[in-house]
Amino acid sequence: MAEETQSYAKHTRWHTPFHFVLFPILLLHLLYSIYLLYQTPDFAHVEALLLAFGLLVMMLLVRINPLRAQDRLIRLEEQLRFQRVLTPELAARASQLPVRFIVALRFASDQELPGLVQQVLEQKFEKPAQVKQAIQVWRGDYFRV
Repeated sequence: MAEETQSYAKHTRWHTPFHFVLFPILLLHLLYSIYLLYQTPDFAHVEALLLAFGLLVMMLLVRINPLRAQDRLIRLEEQLRFQRVLTPELAARASQLPVRFIVALRFASDQELPGLVQQVLEQKFEKPAQVKQAIQVWRGDYFRV
């Protein structure tokens, strides 16, 4: 099955087993553990609540840690792209941008990149989402975690 063409409106990745199965199950389990502890305050229910909370934290870490590793890879890929597409001075300045802006710039086409980098350096965007919204020719990222 071919992936749908990405755009700002459709670039967020929802992973069905994670977002719509695992998260609701663990959240309901946490809420149920809180209810049981409220109904019968004893050590067994405290332990169950701690376990439920720990599982929810673990689930979030299982998602966040690969995303952080992915951001590091994107930063490295974009630094190589900066060297290829931008002037040496602009590439050096762009490499110093916060990772969140570099990650947002990955969606810009090579033609748009110099102008957008200049705007980011001039602080015309407060948030990475604004950079993504300014992109006219979207360059999809289909290998995201």
